[in-house]
Amino acid sequence: MTSLFHLVSRALLGLATVTVLSAGAVSVARAQTSPTVLRVTAIPDESPTELARKFAPLGKYLEKELGVKVEWTPVTDYAAAVEAVVNKKIDLAWFGGFTFVQANVRSGGKIVPLVQREEDEKFRSVFITDARSGIRKLEDLKGKTLSFGSASSTSGHLMPRSFLLAAKINPETDLKRVSFSGAHDATVAAVASGKVDAGALNISVWEKLVAEKKVDANEVKVFFTTPPYYDYNWSVHADMPAALQEKLKAAFLKLNPSTPEGKEILDLQRATKFLPTRPENYTGIKAAAENAGLLK
Repeated sequence: MTSLFHLVSRALLGLATVTVLSAGAVSVARAQTSPTVLRVTAIPDESPTELARKFAPLGKYLEKELGVKVEWTPVTDYAAAVEAVVNKKIDLAWFGGFTFVQANVRSGGKIVPLVQREEDEKFRSVFITDARSGIRKLEDLKGKTLSFGSASSTSGHLMPRSFLLAAKINPETDLKRVSFSGAHDATVAAVASGKVDAGALNISVWEKLVAEKKVDANEVKVFFTTPPYYDYNWSVHADMPAALQEKLKAAFLKLNPSTPEGKEILDLQRATKFLPTRPENYTGIKAAAENAGLLK
């Protein structure tokens, strides 16, 4: 009787073990399957309404290409975008080069840059000022007030700061005051209104504002354009299923200005086309951040 009891007990224990292992396997499988909703965000380098307007056609396109619902999720600042991706609260993020580096460091190398615009292989920043200010070169900024964009912006802070330091200009000691507007368009507004003597921002936003006549290039002028560097990309967490990563990349690479849909999306993204990218493209950004003491 005792022997029979032990046999039955072992059989039940074995069945329970198989059940637990099977449940665990199902859980892992579910974790690795593609999400039913793709949550997307972007660093807030422009106003929230402008970011939403730019993303809307791209979101519809990605829904069609991926077969999942795409949800636009705005964030309050650059740091929030970094934390959202690191903690997997967001699936796809539009990062600047510096925010990609910050997220990659914070996650222990778990952020994957998928694609960048062709323009991001040779991105630049511009320094602007009132046309009557008398400022004509970087050295003329000494003793003046200057606005950067966000402290975590590549094109609105890190790289302009890097080129100032290369020109032997220390923003903290050589300038009268340094401020942060929070966004590129806000920097232009600060210069145009006379709140600051000069500002540094993303060349793409500057050219867009001039083209849309939201700033008068006769009143506010560019006095320095930086050399090129790598910048923006669309990034995901490495834990996203590889198949979904490839579908996302393929969807971006497929965009073509010869189709009405492709032209609308690319124009809004200020892109001629998207290209594959890789972490190594941002080593220069990381080095600049470390040299400037901005990478923590």
